[in-house]
Amino acid sequence: MDNLFIAASASSPEVDFRFDERTLALKGESYPENAAQFWGEIIATLRRFLADDEGGAAITVNVALSYFNSSSTKMLFSLFDALNEKAEEGTEVVLNWYHDEDDDTIFEFGQELQEDFSALVFNDHAVQS
Repeated sequence: MDNLFIAASASSPEVDFRFDERTLALKGESYPENAAQFWGEIIATLRRFLADDEGGAAITVNVALSYFNSSSTKMLFSLFDALNEKAEEGTEVVLNWYHDEDDDTIFEFGQELQEDFSALVFNDHAVQS
């Protein structure tokens, strides 16, 4: 499967899914005008990868989003739900959650993800600004 790279824009994050390396990364801010359109194909591509994947090595997900709006939040939940399902099937999925050490909102969202998607191996990373 081809890797997926989308450069960051003013309102959307960098998406760097290296399926061949089993590493997925999101970085930046997410408040696109149409979140469903932006995230829809990304999530569909991820689901195809997960469906075709026969397991084995862990999948590492690095997320460093400094801001995302409510419509992006819904789409992120869909993305993490797909990863959680894969983890429930026995593939280790490691979620590295990066946030500014002073950003309680992003930190708390990470804590919510940890509770809602308990099959993921969750690592919280507070970063100094």
